[in-house]
Formats: sequence, structure tokens, C-alpha cells
Amino acid sequence: MKRRAHRRTPVADACLSVAVLAAAGTLTMSAAEAHITKIQITETASPTFGGYSWPGVGQYEKLVGTAYGALDPTNPQNAVITDIGLAPRNAQGLVEYSFSFYILRPIDLTKGAHKVMYEPPNRGFKTWNAFARVPGGNDPGGTITDPTTLANAFLMPRGYTMVWSGWDQSAGTNPANYNSIINLPVATNPDGSAITGPAYEYIVMSPPSSTSSYTLTYPPATLDKSQAVLTHRVHLDDQPQVVPADQWNYDATGSAISLTSGAFVNNDIYEFSYTAKNPTVNGIGFAAVRDFNEFLRYAQADDAGNPNPLAGDVQRIFTEVFSQPGRLLNDFTHLGFNQGENGKKIFDGMMQWVAVGDGINMNYRWSQPVRTERNRQDHLYVEGVFPFANGRTSDPITGKTDSRYTSCQQTDTCPLATEIYSANEYWVKAASLLHTTPDGKSDLPDSPYTRNYFISSHQHGVGNAASKGVCQQLQNPLDSAPIQRALWIALDAWASGNAMPPPSHVPKFSDGTLVPPDQASTGFPSIPGVTYTGLKTTRYLFDYGPTYYQNGIPTINPPMITPPYEDNPSNGPIYPSFVPKTDSDGNDIAGVHLPDVSVPLATYTGWALRSGVWANDGCEEAGQYIPFAKTAEDRQASGDPRPSVAERYPTFNSYQDALTVSLTSLVKQRLMLCEDVPAQMTRLVRAGLAAGVPVPATDLLTSGPPVASIPACSTTP
Repeated sequence: MKRRAHRRTPVADACLSVAVLAAAGTLTMSAAEAHITKIQITETASPTFGGYSWPGVGQYEKLVGTAYGALDPTNPQNAVITDIGLAPRNAQGLVEYSFSFYILRPIDLTKGAHKVMYEPPNRGFKTWNAFARVPGGNDPGGTITDPTTLANAFLMPRGYTMVWSGWDQSAGTNPANYNSIINLPVATNPDGSAITGPAYEYIVMSPPSSTSSYTLTYPPATLDKSQAVLTHRVHLDDQPQVVPADQWNYDATGSAISLTSGAFVNNDIYEFSYTAKNPTVNGIGFAAVRDFNEFLRYAQADDAGNPNPLAGDVQRIFTEVFSQPGRLLNDFTHLGFNQGENGKKIFDGMMQWVAVGDGINMNYRWSQPVRTERNRQDHLYVEGVFPFANGRTSDPITGKTDSRYTSCQQTDTCPLATEIYSANEYWVKAASLLHTTPDGKSDLPDSPYTRNYFISSHQHGVGNAASKGVCQQLQNPLDSAPIQRALWIALDAWASGNAMPPPSHVPKFSDGTLVPPDQASTGFPSIPGVTYTGLKTTRYLFDYGPTYYQNGIPTINPPMITPPYEDNPSNGPIYPSFVPKTDSDGNDIAGVHLPDVSVPLATYTGWALRSGVWANDGCEEAGQYIPFAKTAEDRQASGDPRPSVAERYPTFNSYQDALTVSLTSLVKQRLMLCEDVPAQMTRLVRAGLAAGVPVPATDLLTSGPPVASIPACSTTP
């Protein structure tokens, strides 16, 4: 077994930050309640979607604008925000911020569902397109005119309102794409002077980027290059080499660093540690999400009398996310932000896609919310922090007992949640900690508030099966969107009290499907041309070093470490984590099987390795697509142990019958909607024919059987 802990370099030791508490002292409730003080709608398109009208719902309109908020830093609900006590205050003693928002709503709200899909954007971008069956692009309410596409959409025919709003200041800021961003205050020392401290940049340029310049997240406190260090390495486990000071420079404003000759080498690892100034109060993003949704759900108007565009309509709010914002919501729930300052619940349900047991690097001084830690990516931006699970567990390292839901249980404001995630999260995110004890010894029961759905053999997102990118194998094309749509309906029914959701599907110790990552334990086959190392990301307890106090307020200002360095690979104690066991094809045994996995034409994995000079380092979010040989002769010639396509499916009917069984099972389990069956069958039949399944006797079969031939569809609404 090869298990690799992340390398903590001496450069990184110099720039670790610490979660900084708000001002010390007794916290009391202020009469000035935090809220959205003003909304300003700057653009309206009514109708949108090219004027398309959905039966029973009608046309939609788009509202774009800016919202302004204010927070009482002495309110205990806000005091958990790092450095909010050091943010500037207005005349009322409140901390101000603003953000952009984007709303798609039925023009006639009385015909809508009175429910909101809220998506906190991923790095400013909307990611709902595949889930919602709408065309790509960051302006889903733009000039889309294809009635065929719109008729097959998912949320609009059901009358949902869709909302996005900014929470991450480091997100993209292209107004033409309607990116959603937030404007945050800068924390200062009590005397008004600039806060300084160690900051850190982990730099990996990816093709097609090729640049000699890198923009810093925080401005440097000094342009003295002796107070900063840049290092370079090729592999994660290489010893970092210091880049001499005469080979890099700050730009004229100090906002970026650049190499004096040539560009940063794509895919190599650079680390830059320096003394920074002016930390933004990033944790305000949590309150911005809370307060905007509280406003939309419960308020009639802002302080100036501008009407709430959803006033009196919202009965429930559900979130839909992809990756980064799901980690935001994990911490959002844990820190108690699902309770509004009016004491009421904000979100009824959360559909989490590929977020699993991690939080986000946000409620820390010098934090960078855009970062996410994987095999060789963005190390030392803490996100995997106890508690990992939604149920109550005890930390074997610190002795703490907690769950993500402790705060909301105390206030009766817990959201229900469907945790949906891929195999990639087991390999690069330690997903098993979501459903095992932190000591890695036992399975956990379900939380009463959540269900866990592992999508077998999936990568993080949908890969391009025609491209390897920087990986050794083709990318994994599995697409969870049909499963997500079914689980969205199940979550809505659960929150409405109409039906419990489908049971969890996860690998377990108890049935032998959750195992260590070595090949003997996983059972992954030896496939010609495929390298297996057992490389797996770990989660460990971060050591943020000493805390220093200024005027009673904790901060961190250790002196910068300068060369020469002594190697220090320790990251602290590791939380044991595990991966899914595979069948003899290399596909995961446990979890929700897409038809591609239950009636396979290939091996699909959630992990991948890099190629080229970076060979066998992790390939981050990518998985692998390793097709079966078409015939027994092809298989035998290559030495492939996996049966060929022709050996598995000797006739077209045998392949189509197996697909029908798979789709029927998913519909019966409420893991796929009947309306998705025809498109899935058509796609799968075409894939089978391309892979070598015998050609059917009639072309009519290429479209698959009608939905009526799937037994579950005749009985499932």
C-alpha cells in the first residue's frame, strides 16, 4: 500500500495562518439587527428565455442587481466570523458589505412553486446547467430561444425561482458573464494601523496558461525581497528549491510577482511565502448568504422601501451546489448560519454535490476560499477539519466531540441534506470520514437530517472521454446529473413531509466494500498500460503554530523564516481514511451505479495519475476511462484480464435488456426520473454500438424502448 501524507515544507511553516477570534470579551445582543439594508435592481429582462412560456407556469424574467448589508459584530451569531471585531464600522456600529445577485423567477409568482433553488456560485460562476437541463453559460436567463431545449428544462417547468448571490471576493469579476461577487471590508488593528502577517501562495499553472506573472491574494507589507521566499519543484515529494531573489520581482504596485526570465513552468509547483497586509474579513460571506436568503424569504422591503422581489412568495428554499460552495455550506451549517437573526430557518434542504466531509478555507485570517486541497494542489489552506460527519463523533486526536449539525440542533433550524459525491472524493478528499468514525474503525449510522449517496466510479465532475489532458488515461465521462435530478425531487418531498428519501448508498467496513487503497485490498485488476500506485490524499490535524496577542486580540505574526531551511515533512497526526473496493473490472462495488457502471463498456475510476515529467503524481479531480477490448481476440492479444464487449453482450438484445433492468431499478429506487429514461437509453445504446455491441436487427431499436416498457415508470409519478 502506498499512502502519502502531504509534505509540509519549511516555506509553508513560515506562512501558516490561524483562525482568529473576534474581539475578546462578553458578547451581548445588540438592538441593531444585521440585515439587508438595500437592494438595487440594475437590469431586468421580462420576459427572458426568448419569451418561452411553460405550461401552467408561464414566462420567466431575470433580475440582476446589488444588495447591501450590515452586520452587528457584537451579536453572537456574527461574532464567530474571524476578524469581524476588527472591521470598520458605520455610525450605527455595524460592519457594511455588498454583493451582486441574479434572480430568475416566474413573471406571475402565483403560478410558481413558491420554492427557491439557491446556488451559491462556484468561484463566481453558475454551475447548475447540467443538473437543470439548460444550455451552458453564466447567463442562463439570456437570449436562449430554442424551444426544444427549454421544453426539456428541469426547474422552470416545475415553477421554481432560481437565485444566485456573491459570497467570495476572490471570484471572477466579468460583468458580461454576470459573475456573482462580494465586496468585503479590510480588518485593521484597533489603532487603525494595517494588520500584517505571514501569507502564502501555492502556484501551479495549468495549460493553456503560460505566464511569468502571478497575482497575489493579499498585498505585501514590504517589497523587501529578503522578507519573502519563492521555491520550485516538479513532483510533490521533491525537495523545494529556493528560486534566487535575482530571478523574481514584485511588480510596480506589489500586487504580483513575476520571473525575471521565462514563464512559470506549467504543472510544476511553486510556493511563495511573504509578509502580507490588509486581510479581508472573508467570513462575512457566510452572513451574506444567510441574510440575503432571510430577506428574500421573510422581508417585505429594504430600509428604503424598495420591495423584496419575492415578498410573500417563498415557502421553502433548497440549495444546489457543485464542489466549492458545498464546502461553504458545510461550514455554514456547522457555524450556525442556517438560523436567521430573526430566529427562523434559512434553508430547508441542501443538495450537496462533491463536497463531502470538508469545509472551506474562509473563516481564517489570510484565507483563500477559491483554494481546494487535493493530491498535489493547494496544500496548507485548511479545509478538512473535524467534525467531518453530520452525526456526532469524537475526535481521537483532540478529544473534541461534535457534528456539523450541533449548532442547528440547538436552535431547531437544521436543513435536510442529500450528500451526493464521487469516487474522486474518496481518493483526493478522504470522503470516508463523512460516514466512519474519525479513528477509522467503525461505520457511522445516518444522521436523521442527511442521506449519503456515493456515485460509484465517478470522477469530480464530468470528464472528456476523448482527452487525457495531463493524465495517463482518458478522462472519466460519467455524468451524475440524472441521479441529482431524482434526488432533488426526493429532497423536496422529504422537506415537505411527503416521503422519506431513498436510503444511503455508501461503501462500508461491515460488508467489506470500504478498504485501504493498496491494490490487494481494493481488488483493482492489473490492466495492461495502467499504472496503479495506491496514491491517496490524507486528512491530518493542522498545526498553525503560536498565537500572539495584541491588545487582547489574538493574531499571528511569527518572524519570517529565511534560508537555509531544515526539512520538516510532518503535518501532524493523520485521520485514517479509506476507498471503495472494486469488482474484477475495476469498477466500484458499493454506491449508486449509473447504467454505464452496472452494464459496463469500460472501467471507470475516481482517481488518475499524471503523465510526462510529473508521472505518478495525482491528477487531481480527474478519473479514468479505460475501455474494454471489443473482442476476445483483442483482449487476449493485449493480456487484458477484463472480458471483452463481445463476450459480455453476444447480442444487441442482451445488452439492451441489461440496460432496461438497470434503468428500471434506478427508477424503482427513486434514483432516476422516468422523464430521463428515454435520453439515457438512447445515449447508452449509441455508446454500446460504438464500443462493439452487435448491430440491432432494426434501426428502431437504437432509440431504446419507450418509457412505458420500464415497469417502474408506469407506477411512479
